Amino acid sequence: QSCHRPAGQRASQEPGSGGLPEGVEYIPTRKKGKNPMKPVGVAWYSLYARTRLGYLFYQRQVKKARERYPHGHSVPQPYCFPGVKILPIPVLSNNYSYLVIDTGSGQAAVIDPSDPLAVQAAIEEEGVMLEAIFCTHKHWDHSGGNEALCQKHSSCRVYGSALDAIPQLTNPLADREKVSVGSLTFEALATPGHTVGHMVYVLDGVPFGSPSCLFSGDLLFLAGCGRPFEGSPETMLASLDVAMGLGEDTLLWPGHEYALECLTFASLLELDNSALEQKLQWAVQQRQEKRSTCPSTLGEEQTYNPFLRTHRPELQEALGLWQGMGEDPDTFRARVLKEVRRRKDLYQAT
Repeated sequence: QSCHRPAGQRASQEPGSGGLPEGVEYIPTRKKGKNPMKPVGVAWYSLYARTRLGYLFYQRQVKKARERYPHGHSVPQPYCFPGVKILPIPVLSNNYSYLVIDTGSGQAAVIDPSDPLAVQAAIEEEGVMLEAIFCTHKHWDHSGGNEALCQKHSSCRVYGSALDAIPQLTNPLADREKVSVGSLTFEALATPGHTVGHMVYVLDGVPFGSPSCLFSGDLLFLAGCGRPFEGSPETMLASLDVAMGLGEDTLLWPGHEYALECLTFASLLELDNSALEQKLQWAVQQRQEKRSTCPSTLGEEQTYNPFLRTHRPELQEALGLWQGMGEDPDTFRARVLKEVRRRKDLYQAT
C-alpha cells in the first residue's frame, strides 16, 4: 500500500455520505424537523452509554458493517512521514480507527479500535507490535475492540480518562500527560463535552520534521463537531478552543466520516463562503469514489467549520445573533455554538 506524503497539506486538501449513519453520533428520528434529543434522543443515549443494551447495539453495528462493507466503508490513504506511518482503518458504517506506526522500531499504537478484526488485520498486514490503545472516550463505537485486542496482545496498555468508563483501561491519563510508544510521543488533552472524560491525542511531529497530528475522536470532525451529550455549550466551546490552540498546520484525523453531511449543512449557514464551497465540491468527488476525506488541517477548518467560527461576524449575522451590551465575548460565542448545534441537530441530510 503506497503512502501519501503530505507536502503542503493546505494546498493538497482543496478541492458518510447522504442519509443517517447508524452510530450514536446522529440519532435518527422519523419526523423531519423534530429535535432528536427531546426526549427520545436523550433516552436512547442513556441506554446506549449506560446499559448493556448499548453493547448489544454495538455488536449489531459491527455485524451489519462487516456484511455491508467487507473492505471498509471508505478507501483510506496511508500517510507517511520520516519514521512514522499513519493508517486510517475504516470501521463500522462511518467510524475511523487509526494505526500509528513507529517505522524504526515496528512498535504501534491504535486510536479508538472499534472493530478488533479490522484492526488486527491491519496489524498483521503491517507486521507491527501493538503496544498501546488510546481511547478518546467510552462509547462502544470507539472502545468496543479493546478487550479482544488486549487478549491478543498481552503487552498492550489501554490509555484514556478515568472519568469515562473505558473498557479494559489500564493507564488512566491526566490532562497534558504524555506517553511514548517507540519514538512516538502522544500528548493527551482533556476535552469534555461529548462525554465527561473525552480526550484527544496529539502526536508530536517535530522529531520527524512533520506537522503534528490531532486524533480528535468525537470532539471535532471535518466541518463538524460531536454532540455535547455530557456537557454544556460553554464546556464544548472551551474544549474546541483547546484544539484550536494547536498549530494551523496540525493534521486533523477525526473519529467519523461525516464530511459530506457536515459540509452540506455548513453551506446552508454561510452561502457566500468560497472556501466552504470549494471544500464541499472536493468532498462530493471524494465520497462519490468512496474515498476518505481525512485529514484536513486545523487552519483550513477555521475557514469553513461553523463550530470553529463562532467568533466570525458573518456566521453570527447568518444566525441572527448579536452580542448583548456588556455580554462576555466567550458567553456570546457559547450562545452562537448552541444555536449552530441546535440547527445541526434538526438538520437531516438528504
